[in-house]
Amino acid sequence: MKYDYLIAGSGLYGAVFAYEMKKRGKKCLVIDKRNHIGGNIYCEKIDDINVHKYGAHIFHTSNKKVWEYINQFAEFNNYINSPIARYKDELYNLPFNMNTFSKMWGIVTPQEAKDIIQLQIADLNITEPKNLEEQALSLVGRDVYEKLIKGYTEKQWGRDCKDLPAFIIKRLPLRFTYDNNYFNDRYQGIPIGGYTAIIEKMLEGTEVLLNTDYKEFTAKNGQVADKVLYTGMIDEYYDYKLGVLEYRSVRFEQERYEMENYQGNAVVNYTDREVPYTRIIEHKHFEYGKQPVTIISKEYSSEWHKGDEPYYPVNNEKNNLLYEKYRQLAESENNVIFGGRLGNYKYYDMDKVIEAALDKIEELNKNE
Repeated sequence: MKYDYLIAGSGLYGAVFAYEMKKRGKKCLVIDKRNHIGGNIYCEKIDDINVHKYGAHIFHTSNKKVWEYINQFAEFNNYINSPIARYKDELYNLPFNMNTFSKMWGIVTPQEAKDIIQLQIADLNITEPKNLEEQALSLVGRDVYEKLIKGYTEKQWGRDCKDLPAFIIKRLPLRFTYDNNYFNDRYQGIPIGGYTAIIEKMLEGTEVLLNTDYKEFTAKNGQVADKVLYTGMIDEYYDYKLGVLEYRSVRFEQERYEMENYQGNAVVNYTDREVPYTRIIEHKHFEYGKQPVTIISKEYSSEWHKGDEPYYPVNNEKNNLLYEKYRQLAESENNVIFGGRLGNYKYYDMDKVIEAALDKIEELNKNE
């Protein structure tokens, strides 16, 4: 059977693309190397809890069009992301706000907090930050950096902050109000029933093959479609012929407890270096669950090697230059479109994935 599009990857980008193309009368075949749809937003129901299998996914956007678009497929609750940072046995609110500063220094007014931070920054005499440590210190001072940034960042990147480039932290927002809402976006929430149901609705009526590797499938099936949407790693598509792009990977350790409440919050970051994981997610709190048991996931950041799951592109100068070479190769392809986080070697929030997919579809329709 001949298809208009072969879509490699059933994550959010591929699913939006398939849904929109089906609406336009195109015949699509979606393949995915995993044994489930949904990519990294896949949720697995365990003990009636929607477990975010590949890390916490909180939908947030200021784009009303995107918010209305995603709400076609699910009703969203009013979850507000308010993570807790745990440094040894001290608990702090994130993002850095007056609750954080009040706990750290025993102060109550914004001016007191500003004075302490400015004094600490002035004492450091950093004019040209040479690395991430100096950049962060010059933005927030020593106390916030030592307790809430240093250990977490070193675990996240697997390197000492002195060995990381300054540009990774261009800015660190300091909020001088008592506001624990992590995002500044107008719209925010978690889909009631999890994300997998959204992808199921998007792919309804479209043929999907799981456990199917793109290279193996196309080797056996040749020109099964007029065009390809590829949402896998762009360097892997080209057999790494220009070099290997770098990623950070994440390993998840899932634990089940016979208790109603393990940590009292959906997200707790562990910011001291001695604790090996970066954070613990307690999934039931995303949907205000009252189940008698709970599921947590500990997240361990790790170096990525071929065969590992790639999560975060390492967008430093070297990798960006290499990606640009791959992008130029991709530009010369007549019938292959590269999309999503891996295809564009870019960290995307979910709303930006939807935006990018809708923009690509509009562009393709104009060109037809």
